[in-house]
Amino acid sequence: MSNATVPRVLADLPVADVVVELLAGRVELVPWDTSDGPIAAIFTYGHPRVGPELLDRFPGLRVVSNFGVGVDHIDVRAAAARNIPVGYTPGVVDGATADLAFALLLAAGRRLVEGDRYARGPDFLRYDPSFLLGREVYGRTLGIFGLGRIGRQVARRARGFDMTVLYHNRKRSEEAEASLGARYVTKRELLATADYVVLTLPLTPETRGYIGRDELALMKPTATLVNVARGAVVDQDALAEVLAAGRIHAAALDVTDPEPLPRDHPLLRLANVIITPHLGSATLETRRRMAEMSVENLLAGLAGLPLPYRVVPE
Repeated sequence: MSNATVPRVLADLPVADVVVELLAGRVELVPWDTSDGPIAAIFTYGHPRVGPELLDRFPGLRVVSNFGVGVDHIDVRAAAARNIPVGYTPGVVDGATADLAFALLLAAGRRLVEGDRYARGPDFLRYDPSFLLGREVYGRTLGIFGLGRIGRQVARRARGFDMTVLYHNRKRSEEAEASLGARYVTKRELLATADYVVLTLPLTPETRGYIGRDELALMKPTATLVNVARGAVVDQDALAEVLAAGRIHAAALDVTDPEPLPRDHPLLRLANVIITPHLGSATLETRRRMAEMSVENLLAGLAGLPLPYRVVPE
């Protein structure tokens, strides 16, 4: 039964227990397919599409609050045109996501997942020093596409491995170069030079399919691709072909398009790809802070106050 004393919030249920805890008694969370009754806010958790049609369905909307930093699923301009602020959780995910990026880099380079499966299987009966040889990480060249908050954290971790750090952005940052020891290069040079290519750039119309067949063909056969950005940044069909043919060493993906992949997708059958279920920010500490920030945004918007963490439309 609807509680008329609290605002109704459209949410892609279920949301995390911590979100339910923080919102208890303050709002009524209603399912995403709700079509009747007033809706005062939208809380996005699993990245459903928030576009003009949805915004227009509920004329009383006061705020859209996103549980996460990526807002490619929200039409921020459409919301701004309707005077609906959009909140997100910047900064808090940076360290945890960079940790996962480096964990994936190490795991793919050193073939840890393959090794784990082999060590548990029936064929591991004696130690063979010539088996499951991976690629060095320390002293190698790391290329980062998107030297923003997460990309910078990845670069900082690379320094502990004595890696040469290259990067490519829409704009060069001399400050980042000075503080991180990174070198700006063209997209082509990064792909052709890096031993490990890490994607931390946002998904925009310009970056959709950013790594396709032409880009993969530029990579060294010993190179590894790591994606902690968005799945649609990579042409996954092209990636599956390249991996199956052994034209690059490996790939490690925390994100896919769609998410999850269809169970018959060719990437799922390859030994030289690691796929994790979007774990970039999945630590207890980070997810707790994300919940707090997204709830702060939601409650501020409902009260007609400025959002503490608001997306600024470009």
